[in-house]
Amino acid sequence: MRKLVIAISLLAFAGSAAYADPIKDRQALMKERGKLAGQISKVVKGETPFDAAAVLDALKALQANAEKFDVDTLFPAGSDKGDTTAAPKIWEDMAGFKAAEDKFLADTKAAVASPPADADALKAQLNTLGGDCGTCHQTYRIKKS
Repeated sequence: MRKLVIAISLLAFAGSAAYADPIKDRQALMKERGKLAGQISKVVKGETPFDAAAVLDALKALQANAEKFDVDTLFPAGSDKGDTTAAPKIWEDMAGFKAAEDKFLADTKAAVASPPADADALKAQLNTLGGDCGTCHQTYRIKKS
């Protein structure tokens, strides 16, 4: 019984610590997202050969990243202060921000459900996903100087 109580306590602590610093947590997810998009971009640019299995793995990882992006948890009130490039517009238009993230997730799921057969098809998918990123960044991100 004692081991069970300790295990439950550790799980509760781990769950509460999962988003202990929403700014750092969301930055880590966005860095991961950028890295995955960069891998896909290298294929589109011809810097990396097209490998359908590797591309699908990258798209699945991008989907998993988008599924972890819990706006309510990562952007709580007050997390607009500090080392962040999140624009105040996020908290002024939370519904629009969530809709932008939902669109990215839906487009990522569509890419996974219909994997590209070649680099040209991947380019079209990346243009859609990149457009989602760009739209969100233009509206909800402060540009670094």
